[in-house]
Amino acid sequence: MSIVLSVTIPVFIVIAIGYIAVWRNFMNDQHIDGLWKFAQGFAIPCLLFKAIWQLDLGNDFNSPILPAYYSGSLVNFLLGYFGAKLIFKRSVQDSISIGFTAMFANAVLLGLAINGRAYGLESIPSAYAIIAIHAPFCYLIGITAMEIAKSDKLKIKELFLSVSKAIFKNSLMIGIGLGFLANFMELTLPSAVSDALNLIVRAALPAALFGLGGVLVRYNPKGDLRLIAYLCIISLIIHPLITLTISSTFFTLQPEVFYPAVITAAMAPGMNAFMFANMYGNAKQIAASTVLVGTVFSVFTVSIWLLILN
Repeated sequence: MSIVLSVTIPVFIVIAIGYIAVWRNFMNDQHIDGLWKFAQGFAIPCLLFKAIWQLDLGNDFNSPILPAYYSGSLVNFLLGYFGAKLIFKRSVQDSISIGFTAMFANAVLLGLAINGRAYGLESIPSAYAIIAIHAPFCYLIGITAMEIAKSDKLKIKELFLSVSKAIFKNSLMIGIGLGFLANFMELTLPSAVSDALNLIVRAALPAALFGLGGVLVRYNPKGDLRLIAYLCIISLIIHPLITLTISSTFFTLQPEVFYPAVITAAMAPGMNAFMFANMYGNAKQIAASTVLVGTVFSVFTVSIWLLILN
């Protein structure tokens, strides 16, 4: 157990320090916004660029781990949607936003940080493969469902533009796209450029985790606490359970392939859940509160998943 806690606790301590720094006014929102912009807009994209650039695309993207993980994502969306609609009596559009919250795991900031400490950033190609299509998959489902709910007649062109705008405005997707391009071109960087890239990459996760803590101060847990608890159970327990079951039962995958995928599935909802809710103006408080509460409880649930796997 002490080994597991040595993996998870440092990650959440950095998040907690960021939270306390803003809560106690050692830093203000402008400071955090600047740090967040550096991390999300530059450093993390550099990390993803380097990871995708160095992937063995032939092996890593042929892995059954992708259907194993994304089957869980789709089930989470459906559980979130129908639970909100039928149990908690929310509107259709609110329910879609809530389903998106259940589906969109914090695969990058928390997922890479935990997997990196548990298995090493160089040893988790399955996690990078998941991240490479994470935003397109989730936004395609969320935006398609929302546009259908908003309009009697689905306009394919407008849907395509909405999905494309959501994806290609995302700096993480730009980093991933450039990584694929560099991989296909078999690009080699000069040593000085490569060293500079490595310096930025090493700053990415600490800056992002500290910034995440600072940003979470803004989201007080309000709204239907039963619904928030329901979403946390789906995100922190059901998704990794599905990924683990499919990986170990239906596919003969090695532990080093599916363990990082299960841990990625066990992450709390990411900030994109709130961004999606804010984009459409539906269930914003529920999304924000679930991100905060889910992140807090993931300290314990992720530790348990690591203990189960190891």
